Amino acid sequence: MDSRDWGTFLLPYDQAVEELKVKFKTMRSELKKREEYAPIEFVTGRVKKISSILDKAKRLNVSMDDLETGIEDIAGIRIMCQFMEDIRRVAEYIRMRKDLKVLFEKDYITNYKESGYRSFHMIVEYPVQTALGQKIVLAEIQIRTLAMNFWATIEHSLNYKYRESLPDEMRRRLKKAAEAAAVLDNEMSSIRQEILIAQKSFEDDSNVITLLLAAIHKLYFYHLVSEAIEAQRQFNVLWEERDMEGLKDLLTTVKNQIKAVKKVKEPGDEL
Repeated sequence: MDSRDWGTFLLPYDQAVEELKVKFKTMRSELKKREEYAPIEFVTGRVKKISSILDKAKRLNVSMDDLETGIEDIAGIRIMCQFMEDIRRVAEYIRMRKDLKVLFEKDYITNYKESGYRSFHMIVEYPVQTALGQKIVLAEIQIRTLAMNFWATIEHSLNYKYRESLPDEMRRRLKKAAEAAAVLDNEMSSIRQEILIAQKSFEDDSNVITLLLAAIHKLYFYHLVSEAIEAQRQFNVLWEERDMEGLKDLLTTVKNQIKAVKKVKEPGDEL
């Protein structure tokens, strides 16, 4: 058994996972602001458990001295996408980054595994700034759809239970489920534009509600109490009827009321 201090050994990998999660979540936020749609749905990450590292080293015949180069996924990042088309796009964004280096890629979507596993993997070198200086660590970035991730999570749990020796019937059913997940992804891609339009409409409507309620509250701040009460009454009626056009008109009215009183109280200052 290896006698190394595992806590110290894994520290750079912990740091790499946390930093990469933050960076990809930031990428998601920036893309959403720039394009009103982000190909990244959400990001997770983990450091491989010691028992899993030892199991994989034994399976791949990697010596304890070569763990840092022989086990590529001690640090793991998963990026989930809504649509299959988004996976290639995210991969291209990663290739363009200057803060990591892509060593190689594994396309298990075009060339999915016999089990039915589908995902896009990128093995990268990532520099971590430790207390003792810079250290380059390997990390695996998995990019997949939500359906692919659901299937892979279930398969991983079952493989752990059966120690990689799944009963034939279980394998058959899992492969059938993987095919069903692929069909689902294809169907979602076929109506992708309609889904995106619906999602944008929902977000736009949510923003109108948020802005309108904030504006009504601001009426009280400017002592326009009767106007605020009337605006709230109209809001309640319009919201009950789900009249978004009426709510947008009400938002414009309330903004104009605030703008008018600000011109009197704060000349030159615009809403």
